[in-house]
Amino acid sequence: MKRMLTLALLLTSLGSIVQAEDWPAWRGPTGQGFSTEKNVLLNWSDSENVGWKISLEHQGNSTPIVWGDKIFLTQADKDGTTRSLLCFARADGQKLWQNDVPYDKKERNWNANWYCNASPTTDGERVVVSLGSAGMYCYDLDGKELWKRTDLGAWDHAFGNASSPVIYGDLVMLWCGPNDKGRNYLLAVNKETGETVWEHDEKNGSWGTPLVIRQGNDDQVLLATVPALKGINPLTGEELWSCDGLTKYVYTSPLYGDGVAVAMSGYSGAALAVKLSGSGDITSDRLWHHPKNIQRVGSGIVLDGYVYMMEENGVPHCYDLITGEEVWKVKTRPSGGNTWGSMVYAEGRLYVLMRNGSTQVFAASPKYELLTTNSLPNESSNSSLVISNGDLFVRTFEHLWCFRAKK
Repeated sequence: MKRMLTLALLLTSLGSIVQAEDWPAWRGPTGQGFSTEKNVLLNWSDSENVGWKISLEHQGNSTPIVWGDKIFLTQADKDGTTRSLLCFARADGQKLWQNDVPYDKKERNWNANWYCNASPTTDGERVVVSLGSAGMYCYDLDGKELWKRTDLGAWDHAFGNASSPVIYGDLVMLWCGPNDKGRNYLLAVNKETGETVWEHDEKNGSWGTPLVIRQGNDDQVLLATVPALKGINPLTGEELWSCDGLTKYVYTSPLYGDGVAVAMSGYSGAALAVKLSGSGDITSDRLWHHPKNIQRVGSGIVLDGYVYMMEENGVPHCYDLITGEEVWKVKTRPSGGNTWGSMVYAEGRLYVLMRNGSTQVFAASPKYELLTTNSLPNESSNSSLVISNGDLFVRTFEHLWCFRAKK
């Protein structure tokens, strides 16, 4: 009962209405990787439970979204000179349309093929996508351009950018950056016109997507930057509270559950959990602080008093939400290599897509149990799993896969 109540609260914390079977944004309906679907596949491979697979023209790290009978995915060509939003039919993977945006300026990045890392987002009427320095674009579900913002500035960082847009009520919010020397700011625009509603500046940028949560009777946005995790009023952009303790290279998205917010830095950086009960500087309300840890790229899950996550080298972790004590204490990583994927929860399981294309499935339990590893030989991926209406979607460098149970 507690778990279902938690998921119900998460589903109602967003300002837009979503269908339970859709996956409308980065990390799904809740922004935290939760799926409420039943009879979700446990096992698949390149020859088992394959609904379809299609070839992709270019590599990419972004995760697809799904609304109704359509799948939306971004990609860019080498050096990011053309950045695209693609729409596929979920039934068979047929490409329905593709909108290309040319960009002839230089933009620093870690890899010449990775210029579209952000997921699109949709409310069922429009699809909004961030294409990095090329801007933010809004289309209807048939691909007609509704508005664009090409005045957001160049985002200049050696590791590129990754934050996805978030639809909240009548707003679209986008964490703009990171910039080594330029501006880092959280932007809110009117979702129908693209006009600016408010801006919130920060000294330092990060890569994680902000998270909308319900705290008490009000909504707020969790923004993880350096050195603090912050709460932002989604209607005004006003800073509500701040909790110090993060270090540079914040790749993950914030997590939330049971009135507690969790944020994690990467590259051997710090992690923290804080009870949300005040305003201003709430650093003294931290429940725990891990000052130096491990490399984290993918985001975790908060569920039933535990924090689950997997470090980049493939070692899974479970921490007590209140004390920060490690529960699983896994000494060696399961076979499967490294991961940049964020966890997805369904039916008591935690799914993590690995960089070699395989997916590891764990029991969402304080007792460690690896349930299965689903392999896709000769594939590579930096994306995350998607669950929608009985289907599982996996984006690799080479293909978009749909897995579904045989009927």
